[in-house]
Formats: sequence, structure tokens, C-alpha cells
Amino acid sequence: MNHRLLIGAFDKIDLPEFELYDLDCKIDTGAYTSAIHCHRVCLIEAPGGQRLLSFHLLDPAHPQYNDHEYRTAHFYEKKVTSSSGHSEYRFVIQTKAVLFGRPFDIEFTLADREQMRYPILLGRKFLKKYHFLVDVNQKNLSFQQKKQ
Repeated sequence: MNHRLLIGAFDKIDLPEFELYDLDCKIDTGAYTSAIHCHRVCLIEAPGGQRLLSFHLLDPAHPQYNDHEYRTAHFYEKKVTSSSGHSEYRFVIQTKAVLFGRPFDIEFTLADREQMRYPILLGRKFLKKYHFLVDVNQKNLSFQQKKQ
């Protein structure tokens, strides 16, 4: 059996490429993809004709909001269906997430999560890829380990 990392229903995650640390996240085995809250998402053309995705992470009311415009050439678009059956196209970006002191490659769909309590959702695709085992009775296991 592969080594499994135990994670609770909620935790805090670091996104070093965006200089964002200890962000609240919800672990959601019902969601296939992982998502991060963003706004002002648009495609732009860089010099030389390269298409870039421009976006701002988090909500302006979030304590770590920095109004920074992030840009990436590494993105794609996919159709996502919510638990209520509503489908929409979202952009997907790739980055590194740090949990339990380890960096993990992760894909996030850029989503409007303004009405949600947690700006980040970790979905089944990520959890399965890295062999996480979810204990819904636990929370902040990675964050507790980080504080030690």
C-alpha cells in the first residue's frame, strides 16, 4: 500500500509562487477539481503575440489580498459542472502548493468563490494523485505540523 498522508476537512495551505501563506482551504472529496478564488480574469496579448491569462487572487476583503495582477502563459480552459448541475467554462492554472512541509504540483480552476467561506477548495483529483486520506473529524493537520 502506498504511504498515505492524513488530512482533515479543513487546513491552511501555502502558495509560494504567489507569495501567499496560511490560506484557509476546504478539503472536498465531492469536488473533482481544486479551485481558488479570483477576480478580474482576462486574456491579454503580450508583445510577440503570446496569449497570457491575467488574474487577481483572493477577495479585496481578504486579509492577505494584495491587488497584485498575476500573469501566466501556462493555462487552459475546461468545462466544470457544479454540484447543482450548473456548467461553466473556467481557466485552469498550474502552481505549487505546500502542505506538510512538502511542495505539490496542483491545478486550480479560477473561480468566483466570493460567497464561499474558504477561498481554496482541494478536490478529489489532487487528493487522489498524492494519496491523501481524509479524516473529516480532523482539521489543520498540516498547519499544526508547520507550527511545531
